[in-house]
Amino acid sequence: MGSADVIPGVSGGTMAFILGIYPQLLAAINSFDLVWLRKVTRFDLKGALTHPHFGFLVPLGAGILAALLFFTRVVPLPQYIVSHPELVYGLFFGLIVASVLVLLRHIPRIDWNMLLHLAAGIVLGLTVVNLVPTTTPDASWFIFLCGMLAITAMILPGISGSFILLILGKYAYIFDALGHFRFSVIVPFVLGAATGLIVFSRFLGWLLHVYRQGTLMVITGLLIGSLWIIWPFQQRTYVEVRGKQRLIESIPTLPETLNATLLESVLLMVTGFVVVVALDRFAQKNAPAGENEG
Repeated sequence: MGSADVIPGVSGGTMAFILGIYPQLLAAINSFDLVWLRKVTRFDLKGALTHPHFGFLVPLGAGILAALLFFTRVVPLPQYIVSHPELVYGLFFGLIVASVLVLLRHIPRIDWNMLLHLAAGIVLGLTVVNLVPTTTPDASWFIFLCGMLAITAMILPGISGSFILLILGKYAYIFDALGHFRFSVIVPFVLGAATGLIVFSRFLGWLLHVYRQGTLMVITGLLIGSLWIIWPFQQRTYVEVRGKQRLIESIPTLPETLNATLLESVLLMVTGFVVVVALDRFAQKNAPAGENEG
């Protein structure tokens, strides 16, 4: 998930789905509920520390942090995205294509209703990744809204939170505020992110509980829509934000010549595809009896 957050257009939620931990992620977020809040207000330290799913969140958070540091400090993935985008996006393209096929295989019955849900997800995904960054206000209410939308996108597979901030015209503004500790911007943004995390994670959890197949089809559609921007061969437009290149527009193209870059990109696509299929086979093999159905 940490490596995905470094890639423009790829969300941590996408990787959570690929790795099969998405339901646990939502459940862990939702464990910070009213029961936990009551324990905090009553100064029940033991209850406040044992009620949330820290056994899941702590190693997950440590892994995300480690990946962010590794892929920005040791292996400068953001630089490779600009210098060798075909290779980086080739790997993620293979990961997502395999994830789509795996998700569709787990839908027991695909009818016209399910196909409509899939189409809705594809349209939504394509719409978001093709939006153009706009000029927006700096008012606190809008920064609060940015926080809500960014964290929602980070949870939702197929949509990148950083890309949403670019679309809203607030990526540089918010990260500059974080770097200079401008709390007049940080506070409404964090409050918005917390609100979005609490509300949307519960809404998604509820949808997956009561309307699992339709929700999975919409999410699968979002992943398919994101392939538009993940396709390795693109005419990409970048903007420099705080000294770093950020993707703002991407138009898919077909490779013109057969060369080493094309072969390496295809090899990484196949590698990503095989990794997801292998992870799915491993998960199915080790799942408790009856869990693989539906």
